[in-house]
Amino acid sequence: MQRLSARTWATVALLALLVAMALSLPLGVLAQGAPTPTPTDPLWRAFSALRDAIEEEKSTDLTIVRNYTWEQQEYEGGIDACKALENPADYRDIYWGWTFTITAMNGQTYQGRVSFDLKAVVICDEVVAAQPAPAGTADPNLPTPVPGAAATGSFELGGHVLDLNANTVSLMRRAGMTWVKKQLEYKLGDDPSKAAGLINSAKSNGFKILLGIKGDKSQMTDFNSYINSFAQFLAGVAGLGADAIEVWNEPNIDREWPLGQINGGSYTQMLAAAYNAIKARNAATLVISGAPAPTGFFGAAGCTQNGCNDDVFMQQMAQAGAAQYLDCVGLHYNEGIIAPSATSGDPRGSYPTYFFGSMLQRGYGPFGGKPVCFTELGYLSGQGFSTAIPANFAWAQNTTVAQHAAWLAEAATIAAQSGKVRLMIVWNVDFPFFTADDPMGGYAMFRPDNTCPACDTLGAVMKR
Repeated sequence: MQRLSARTWATVALLALLVAMALSLPLGVLAQGAPTPTPTDPLWRAFSALRDAIEEEKSTDLTIVRNYTWEQQEYEGGIDACKALENPADYRDIYWGWTFTITAMNGQTYQGRVSFDLKAVVICDEVVAAQPAPAGTADPNLPTPVPGAAATGSFELGGHVLDLNANTVSLMRRAGMTWVKKQLEYKLGDDPSKAAGLINSAKSNGFKILLGIKGDKSQMTDFNSYINSFAQFLAGVAGLGADAIEVWNEPNIDREWPLGQINGGSYTQMLAAAYNAIKARNAATLVISGAPAPTGFFGAAGCTQNGCNDDVFMQQMAQAGAAQYLDCVGLHYNEGIIAPSATSGDPRGSYPTYFFGSMLQRGYGPFGGKPVCFTELGYLSGQGFSTAIPANFAWAQNTTVAQHAAWLAEAATIAAQSGKVRLMIVWNVDFPFFTADDPMGGYAMFRPDNTCPACDTLGAVMKR
């Protein structure tokens, strides 16, 4: 069968429009959930691969379709579980990918699965309707949520700072930032007053403050007792006037959470205790879930004793009922080397955490429309530093300062226009450190030559 080239897609789209009009179909049905028709877009390539397979197996023509939708899914039993195979040994150890539902012009509906690497394509035996995150799987032991939702208002911009001195304040205002972020570590027995200086400094300079508060995983031996103590500390910080609190940091990896205990459901127990304690003390404080580390390190299984892929971890949270206990979904994005509007072209491959758009959807998708708060978003550029980019960060070695500045502004624009993002915190504003192990200075807006190109690009899009 002759396939249409990318150049003829506009013609096909027009023909589809005319057919829709002839059939009196609502246009939104034709476009609903459709992958971007770009030959290099991983999602589009996945759709095309499945469409070709269905056409060959079912002897049908899907050049024009009535409707097609997609969702990112976890496959219980593996990607082949939707199809009866004669030999059980043929089932592949692949548990995550895209599921497409395609309705042909004659009304016949097909469903299939495609792995993220595009190597596994399965035509399912039956079409199963998409299901929302199952409320029935919520942890029955979680408390009733305390009333109080603070996630109101339009998109705002902020920055993670090392020192809120006069120069940093000036840079932030130039960039149109209204929020400042600081991280605070909790130790058992700490008094909430240790946050007072940070809160007062932000307020006196006219900023709202987000405190990312994490604890010490070595102190979590008595988990229930620990999360109650941690929650009461957060409540005290909220009472001091914190505008937002991020509950922990990257709880999906063993650097931040006890080995062998990493699970989104377990984290949700902490989040629930923290949310209720915070809202009981200050209902206006924005409660942000702890952003997971973006990673596919843990492979097709999704989780090992050392951690979980971020998407799996957030699905576990959603199934445990986390959406009841957050105002905003915490998300990190810090490994981009292409423009945030790009959906392909990354030389490392097509894994979703490489792309701003798919990373946003990973956080927004599981929680029933809860807004996303990027509590750490940055681009790494080693330009201007005498120290070479560390080997572990070599993927960013070609990123220029000009790209760094342009991409931050573009990310802010897309986030603001998406309707899905409440807050974007740039990582970072003023960290000067750039060592052989940690290039955090390469993420900084304030560069070694004392310029701040990103201040101007961000300021232009924020119209300050």
